[in-house]
Amino acid sequence: MSSLDNGDRERSIAWYFRASLTMNVLLLVGTVVIIPHALGCYTSIIGFGDSTADTGNSYLNALYHHDEPFHFFFPPYGEDFFHHPTGRCCDGRLIIDFIAESLGLPLVRPYFEILNVNETVRNFEEGVNFAVVGATALDTDFLEQMGHYNEFTNFSLRIQVDWFKGMLSPLCNTASDCRDLLSSSLVLMGPIGGNDYTHALFAGDSFQIVRTFVPVVMEAMASAINELIEHGASTLLVPGNFPIGCLPTYLTFYEGSDESEYDPSTGCLTWLNKFSEYHNEQLQIKLSQIRSLHPHVNIIYGDVYSATLQLYQSPKQFGFTWEATKACCGGGGTYNYNSSAQCGVPPASACPNPEEAIDWDGLHCTEGANRWIAKALLYGNYTIPRLSNSCVSQL
Repeated sequence: MSSLDNGDRERSIAWYFRASLTMNVLLLVGTVVIIPHALGCYTSIIGFGDSTADTGNSYLNALYHHDEPFHFFFPPYGEDFFHHPTGRCCDGRLIIDFIAESLGLPLVRPYFEILNVNETVRNFEEGVNFAVVGATALDTDFLEQMGHYNEFTNFSLRIQVDWFKGMLSPLCNTASDCRDLLSSSLVLMGPIGGNDYTHALFAGDSFQIVRTFVPVVMEAMASAINELIEHGASTLLVPGNFPIGCLPTYLTFYEGSDESEYDPSTGCLTWLNKFSEYHNEQLQIKLSQIRSLHPHVNIIYGDVYSATLQLYQSPKQFGFTWEATKACCGGGGTYNYNSSAQCGVPPASACPNPEEAIDWDGLHCTEGANRWIAKALLYGNYTIPRLSNSCVSQL
């Protein structure tokens, strides 16, 4: 991929802000009347996480710092709904976008957009998203000491929380002030943690070694959650890990002929999904411990694993006719994933109808799948404790 020259970058930044503002206005006009804030529902979303939640931070950071663009900065990313790339690793909207829409809120703006247009105070009260593509729960210097370099970002969860605190400090002088400001906010903590394992596994670490990362990842997540609570967060939705054994990247990397390693009902790698289950079990244990320390805080576990797995178990029931474990956008191969021709880079191309596919680019869900996962969290039995849907409209 070629670098953008200064003129292209300036035009890209200006175009991004115009498109983002227009889209947010349209969504606000189109949805806020459905759920009036007078009902006492959430008035903002504060997001943290990785590429499954990033609404543009990695894109804007690269533009501002003249970094080499990544493949997800180019079409066909964003082709559905936005009709242009937005920095989202998807053909359209993410889970966080659908949650915002269901609450009658505008799409959550990325931190770097707010930071660079100097609208911190007003927009923090409306919500802000700190998630960054490639982000890890563990600090990158810790991972680099273990020989794992993150090619996408050095913005870990701890750094995202530091950004949050930096925006919060001008707005409240006391803990009571912060609590009042954040009492009506929904904090979406993740998904986060998957990249800590992905980088290590793809670098060749054994499964036994990577499994030892889990307790450390849990501590990092718990530390961030406790810190947010200390600053006034009162409702946190903490998603678990996805069924990574169903992702085309993993299926390609570990492709083999041993049929016993695959779930015959889904075609997913069983041992990898069991690893996700282990992560999620440990996360729920950690969240229970945090609840005991903060009994007046609403800490909700989001079972994105089960919500996503149901799509692979019964794809046609949800309208997915594209092969479930095959990426919609890719450069060929058994699972249409090729690390040398990733989505956004020729000769990779997208399937004719992305809404009929579960997976977008080998690592991330399509907009259609994200919609179903958001529905499962908002209206189904996929949150512990159950997320009240009295404040949400149907997607």
